[in-house]
Amino acid sequence: MIKKLGCIILAAGKGTRMKSALPKPLHAVAGRPMIGHVIAAAEALNPDKIVVVIGNDMEQMGQAVKPYPTAIQQAVNGTGGAVLAAKDHFKNFDGDILILFSDTPLVTAATLQKMLDIRRQFLGVGLTFSGMNVTTPNTYGRMVMDDDGTLKKIVEFKDATDEEKKINLCNGGIVCADGAQLFKWLGQVSNNNAQNEYYLTDLPAIARKDNRQTHVVEVSPAEMEGVNSRVDLARVEKIAQQRLREKHMLNGVTLVDPDSVYFSHDTVIGQDVKIEPNVFFGAGVKIANNAEILANSHIEGAEIGEGAHIGPFARLRPGSKIGRQAKIGNFVETKNAHIGDGAKASHLSYLGDAYIGEKANIGAGTITCNYDGFLKHKTKIGKQAFIGSNSALVAPVTIGDGAYVGAGSTIAKDVPDNALGVTRAQQTNIEGWAEAFRQKKAKEKSKKEGK
Repeated sequence: MIKKLGCIILAAGKGTRMKSALPKPLHAVAGRPMIGHVIAAAEALNPDKIVVVIGNDMEQMGQAVKPYPTAIQQAVNGTGGAVLAAKDHFKNFDGDILILFSDTPLVTAATLQKMLDIRRQFLGVGLTFSGMNVTTPNTYGRMVMDDDGTLKKIVEFKDATDEEKKINLCNGGIVCADGAQLFKWLGQVSNNNAQNEYYLTDLPAIARKDNRQTHVVEVSPAEMEGVNSRVDLARVEKIAQQRLREKHMLNGVTLVDPDSVYFSHDTVIGQDVKIEPNVFFGAGVKIANNAEILANSHIEGAEIGEGAHIGPFARLRPGSKIGRQAKIGNFVETKNAHIGDGAKASHLSYLGDAYIGEKANIGAGTITCNYDGFLKHKTKIGKQAFIGSNSALVAPVTIGDGAYVGAGSTIAKDVPDNALGVTRAQQTNIEGWAEAFRQKKAKEKSKKEGK
């Protein structure tokens, strides 16, 4: 019989060291709030229930974690008190409960599964705790092991003796517990410690009284990295980015300078894609096979077709869809624009709220004037159309299939298929004007300088 699984995610901390009006768990790592990473790791185990514990006056957190319910930790009284706040959500719950922390976004589903498997493997195991071997000085709780290899107790750093502080095996924080016993054991936790708080770390000693063992699942310290400050956030971001870079390279993506490329957690990239240095991917980017992203490009909310050529110095904003073999060149910006297969916008253009047909050519300096100060409007450019340099297309407007727009034109009316649209003034040449102008200005300059 498969047991049920519940997850409790602790997110009630004030996060004062972040110096921010935004709740700490909502600060982003790789484009997703930290608590979103934790929820995703929990969801990968297909739990029957997820409950998020928040503090008073944290409505923003409650909205962010929907559709999952929240429990309120009324008083700041430790991790044990936080879990107890979720007790009413687990009445008569016959299964396992994973306790997670919203500020440890690097935890993986594989680690959680391992903790769950060990908890379920032996009837005598009431708890599994995550542990990590740390050799540098730190303030983590120390894990005191028994002779049989099970966990005897965890001592918080502030309560540890000098001898206990020498222990390298430290508490990683995450707990998997027998849900039928968890809240009974928590009811026996006292706050007789240096912080006057109720600690989850008291559970192993309490479970031992019921002849239930606690096993330790050793995890890499990087996976257990917590965030308490902006400095921590930057360190965790760096680790997350390194994971993403390695994942994409192992999946067949070439990164010319991996450390200079930044991904979002949801970036999807096909095989044989080449990405040059200093490229940033925001949320919602999908890149098909054989595309090339040149240096110093910024891409978010965009789909890039097979064999497309982007950059250098390109900016693709949300709603951009770049077709197969299309080209978006240097200093071209797109937003909510569909660029057809084989179409080209090679340099210095803004294409917003636009549909550009297959093999159309957009000349340098072209602008789709999509906003009238109140509303956005669409520009449609047909297949194999040619837009001359320095053209302004005032939406709503349609340029037909195979049509031409003369360089320097401002087009506010539709141009039919295969027609030429041009709004230039008639050119006038005045013979000898330049020489006369230079002589006149030279005399003015000499007079001004007293020569």
